[in-house]
Amino acid sequence: MSQLTMEVSLCVGLIGIVITCWVWKMLNWVWFRPKKLERFLRKQGLSGNSYRLLFGDLKESSTMLKEATSKPMNLSHDISPRVLPFVHRTVKNRGKKSFLWIGSTPRVNISNSEDLKDVFVKYVNFQKPKANPLAKLLAKGVSTYHDDKWAKHRRIINPAFHLQKLKQMVPAFDVSCSEMISKWKELVVSSKDGRSCDLDVWPYLQNLTRDAISRTAFGSSYEQGRRIFELQTELAQLATTSARSIYIPGWRFLPTKMNKRMKEIDKEIKASLKDMINKREHAMRIGEDTATKDDLLGILLESNFREIQEHGNNIQKNFGMSIEDVIEECKLFYFAGQETISALLVWTMVLLSMHPNWQYRAREEVLLVFGQNKPDFDGLACLKVVNMILNEVLRLYPPAVLLVRKVYKETRLGKLTLPAEAEVSLPTMLVHHDTELWGDDATEFKPERFFNGVSKATNGRVCFFPFGWGPRICIGQNFALVEAKMALSLILQKFTFELSPSYAHAPFTVVTLQPQFGAPIILHKR
Repeated sequence: MSQLTMEVSLCVGLIGIVITCWVWKMLNWVWFRPKKLERFLRKQGLSGNSYRLLFGDLKESSTMLKEATSKPMNLSHDISPRVLPFVHRTVKNRGKKSFLWIGSTPRVNISNSEDLKDVFVKYVNFQKPKANPLAKLLAKGVSTYHDDKWAKHRRIINPAFHLQKLKQMVPAFDVSCSEMISKWKELVVSSKDGRSCDLDVWPYLQNLTRDAISRTAFGSSYEQGRRIFELQTELAQLATTSARSIYIPGWRFLPTKMNKRMKEIDKEIKASLKDMINKREHAMRIGEDTATKDDLLGILLESNFREIQEHGNNIQKNFGMSIEDVIEECKLFYFAGQETISALLVWTMVLLSMHPNWQYRAREEVLLVFGQNKPDFDGLACLKVVNMILNEVLRLYPPAVLLVRKVYKETRLGKLTLPAEAEVSLPTMLVHHDTELWGDDATEFKPERFFNGVSKATNGRVCFFPFGWGPRICIGQNFALVEAKMALSLILQKFTFELSPSYAHAPFTVVTLQPQFGAPIILHKR
């Protein structure tokens, strides 16, 4: 046999081996591994659908969600069947010891209080799953990191969310809220009777929180940051679509219309933020006073600068953040800082419209504490009724309706053994609405549950976690609640409100829980 023939045979053999290995990996990914995991889970008494090739339960889940969100629902707080139709049905029909399939990955539903506590506390074992590369374009930052990187970022960011720093941000919250209130007053005055107007408050509340996060995070107004917010809104919609479909390895490199648009948006956002950060760092280096503003970016950069100085300016040795890290944290500020708060405010206005007795009680408290004066930080901390209401809204309408964690090695959880690569679902909304945990009136609006605080309301159990729980609880929780209290106090001082006849109750998720058809409300001037 000639040398050329031998070389050709060798090449063909190598190609054959490569193809065989690839085919085996694909078969293992789409069939053998999922079926092995299914047998493992069923042996422990867990119930779920049999694995279906590649898609698992995604097609059925998508169909149910599309049908559920095709029309509004009755005025009820029992919203799980509309918001999480497939998860709700799975738990209802198969019990709490159940699992479902996200493509070829099994996801075990966890709703037992002790197991929930373990997942939150043992965060090293139960990590946030890696989002597909396209969905990750929306925002990464401290909430998505693990191990040393998470600890470092949390340490550097912490100073920005100390209560003393939040106290200094209250005037910025006041400016943003007052601008919205002024617009509402103008609309009421220019209405036919000059006393009331029918208006969709949802876009106004979104603009309010965008303006507030711009002022508190970057010292700029919403108008200056409008382009970033528009881009992030579009990116959130595309990321949600991407997250609800099967991600095939390498798909992100294909020049599809959605892939190209997501990358274009990401590039433009990063360029804008990088320019903003570079200007601030330059100002810090030359000692300009504008660099020492008490906004989140200024505090973050100062904290990062101190960390680097203390450890010899060596990012390679894991000290300090790179500019890329700071950009990701800024993206997270922008996104999380307005999405969560606007969702909380809109559902609070809707629920207080549906329950005017609680609206009256909240207003009486606000007027007792502030009169017609501007709310201040110390006064906001005294609003017990308002705090009860916000907690009950967060219980019934949590911004994140479901949390997901993943195990990367075989792990014990209570009486269960979870196989490597399995996910666990922490269905926030289902736990918050669980009659076994909250009583037969679990889906009713009763803020008095929180009269003696969260610990008493939950009897010390982990069954209320709108911002997560444990060591990795959302770092911006206090920021969100202070802003929400400020906005609600100003609204209650100036208006009474009720649902418009055109209001259609339709909670649905676009990253956070939002009103699908807006929130038309009739505002009455006080």
